[in-house]
Amino acid sequence: MIEQYVLDLEDVDGTQVSVVGGKGAHLGGLSRIEGVRVPGGFCVTTDAFRRIMAEAPSIDDQLDQLSRLHPDDREAIRRLSAQIRRTIEGIAVPGDLAAVITRALAQLGEQAPYAVRSSATAEDLPTASFAGQQDTYLNVVGPTAILQHISRCWASLFTERAVTYRQRNGIDHRTVHMAVVVQRMVFPHASGILFTADPVTGNRKVATVDAGFGLGEALVSGLVNPDVFKVRDGEVVDKAIAAKQRAVHALPAGGTQEVTIDSQQQEQPALTDAQAVRLAQLGRRIEAHFGRPQDIEWCLVDDGFQIVQSRPITTLFPIPESGDQDNHVYVSVGHGQMMTDPMKPLGFSMWQLTAMVPMHEAGGRLFVDVTRRLASPASRAGLLEAMGKGPPLTRPALHTAPDRDGFVPTLPDAGPGGAPAGGPPAPIDTDPAVVTELIERSRASIAALERDIRTKTGPALFDFLLEAFEEHKRVLSDPLSIQAIMAGMEATWWLNDKLQEWLGEKNVADTLTLSAPDNITSEMGLALLDVADVIRPQPEVVAFLQGVDGDDFLDDLAKLAGGTEARDAIEAYLDRYGMRCVGEIDITRPRWRERPSTLVPVILDNVRNFEPGAAERRFEQGRQKAQKKEQDVLSRLRALPDGDRKADEVKGMIDRVRTFIGYREYPKYGIISRYFVYKQALLAEAERLVQADVLPEKEDVFYLTFQELHDVVRSHQVDEELIQQRKEAFRSFHALTPPRVLTSDGEALTGAYRRDDAPAGALIGVPVSAGTIEGRARVILDMADADLEAGDILVTAFTDPSWSPLFVGIAGLVTEVGGLMTHGAVIAREYGLPAVVGVEQATRLIRDGQRIRVHGTDGYVEILS
Repeated sequence: MIEQYVLDLEDVDGTQVSVVGGKGAHLGGLSRIEGVRVPGGFCVTTDAFRRIMAEAPSIDDQLDQLSRLHPDDREAIRRLSAQIRRTIEGIAVPGDLAAVITRALAQLGEQAPYAVRSSATAEDLPTASFAGQQDTYLNVVGPTAILQHISRCWASLFTERAVTYRQRNGIDHRTVHMAVVVQRMVFPHASGILFTADPVTGNRKVATVDAGFGLGEALVSGLVNPDVFKVRDGEVVDKAIAAKQRAVHALPAGGTQEVTIDSQQQEQPALTDAQAVRLAQLGRRIEAHFGRPQDIEWCLVDDGFQIVQSRPITTLFPIPESGDQDNHVYVSVGHGQMMTDPMKPLGFSMWQLTAMVPMHEAGGRLFVDVTRRLASPASRAGLLEAMGKGPPLTRPALHTAPDRDGFVPTLPDAGPGGAPAGGPPAPIDTDPAVVTELIERSRASIAALERDIRTKTGPALFDFLLEAFEEHKRVLSDPLSIQAIMAGMEATWWLNDKLQEWLGEKNVADTLTLSAPDNITSEMGLALLDVADVIRPQPEVVAFLQGVDGDDFLDDLAKLAGGTEARDAIEAYLDRYGMRCVGEIDITRPRWRERPSTLVPVILDNVRNFEPGAAERRFEQGRQKAQKKEQDVLSRLRALPDGDRKADEVKGMIDRVRTFIGYREYPKYGIISRYFVYKQALLAEAERLVQADVLPEKEDVFYLTFQELHDVVRSHQVDEELIQQRKEAFRSFHALTPPRVLTSDGEALTGAYRRDDAPAGALIGVPVSAGTIEGRARVILDMADADLEAGDILVTAFTDPSWSPLFVGIAGLVTEVGGLMTHGAVIAREYGLPAVVGVEQATRLIRDGQRIRVHGTDGYVEILS
């Protein structure tokens, strides 16, 4: 293969990232768009970079050392990356390579000023922009200086920030190469950045222009605040003109300097409205060429725009595909399910196939289209009322959608809007036998699934599963089950409303529901206390568990004194609850049965923090507290006017809530039990594909949708490139924050808390479990990192039922996501833990170890130290 060290920018296109890097490929693509002017220049290709790297064999060893460093070991990364940069900059550019570069310069003008710009192969990609990770040098004059700055660009592949960025994104340093773009300098009157979608709201129809005087370095470096223009449909719809006191200008002999702008010019706009509109139109043309929203660097020279860079905006949350051009409003499923992490394709496609309503995927998350329900007044009222009981801030965000310039069409009240939540209790008797029957029905359905799936393999398995999904949905939509769930929830709301009205006391139902029967999730937490009781008296077992590393420890337990009993206790727990895990709505997540080591830190916390018999004592204390509260409430009511009637009504509702509120948790347990059966069958099928050399690893099936996996099983052919693309996309989705409400324009609609009763500086959320508690904040993002002591307050992003084993050992709860009736809130009330959910950025604003006070009755958190 003949090495090509230099390519003219006009000969480059978007397919040549491996040769000219991301920036070079985008500039080559830009130069081919009609009406787009790009300063002339050339690319020093990655062949030249590889040639330089080969000149220093010691770099191989340095890269090995670098790959072994942890991304958080900043000092070691700083030291080693500096060493690699010194090595590269110390390599003399070979004569033949220098001659090729000098010839290219001579054709453009040897003594002209140039910008020398890094262009890495992992840069300006759809999933990772790497913006600002490598270096650019402006106004470089003369061949000697240009060669020197090309060397600096090569070395900048190993700046500390670039190395850390790659390590955090799982990118191998050896797979990334550096090209260098050498471009004629332009000396603009104004310059800046154009986003073809609003980078704050995500709205794809609003372009945002940041503008300042002189070179764009003043904006990029934060030296000045820019003028900001918002452009929509060919007009400036909003603008803010900043006082621009400084600018960066080029020096005649090379280099740049900061200058002070004349006081009369400082508050003049850097662009006219007409220029901002013209620039936005140019941006739309560039966006159409690249097929996605762009972050564009521009210069204004003699009333003409020149484009010096365009890259994808990687921070925008994707828009669900609708298949039409109509306006749509989507509500996040993850916020309601307490799992806002991205799901793998098999995970979200399985949830779509088993859900009761259509769901749309974007960014690895699922959304429900609520446009039609917002369109008519009656259905809108029902939707907003229901959302008021769900994730906080979703309802106020939805409230804004119908008012947005006709974005949502107005339809007559044709269909049923649904009774508002919190209306009259469902027509069902207060009878514990109803719950017993429902649980038995669910168990029988799961047992039949386990029995019937055993003989199914190949395409027949997928046909069977499609039938099983219909049974799954039939169980979920059982009218009696829905009546039981609603009876418990409506009785809770009724009690809270009436007892606040009659007795002036908030959230009384939180105490009245303590230790309610048949709550499978709270039983799961208490059952792990019983496991700890078996292990606590066995010092050998405790010591062994403290050193557990890996998931094959259960067999080794039996070799220890008391180990057989410990193993049997853990196995029995896994038989009942092993299908659960964090993020359990994603079938691809490892279950406790598959990764039992996840439970070990929680078991050890329970051994350390509790006395024997704690589970039974805890449950009985809650039951007695609820009973005492009931007696207190009824006696106070009887002292009121018409008190006997009020007391009788309340007594009936207390019986009702205690009969049904525990069942609220059971349907999710049934869903996840079925999911584990599906998963085991699909993984067995994946193992057969591995044995047949169709797939390298069985977990690769997680990156295929259910239908795609069905096709692979039928054809024994797989698109390995598709799986690799899905892996990279899934990794990039972790950096995206899913909005609670999203429009088809890409705009994330936001709500706000309206609260004037919280002290200044308090973190506002939603009160879901009454009481006030002070304690040490433990910020825990992974259950496996649990290290709790009595009195700690758990602070985390979200909690699904799998977190409930931690709840028995804490004094309070704070989460970023959740609502009044989500699982974490239900279990917090069940255990009597003061809890506030929906606290935006709680895991960032509260530091691990800080002392905090949780106001679970009023819905805010104070940071005390």
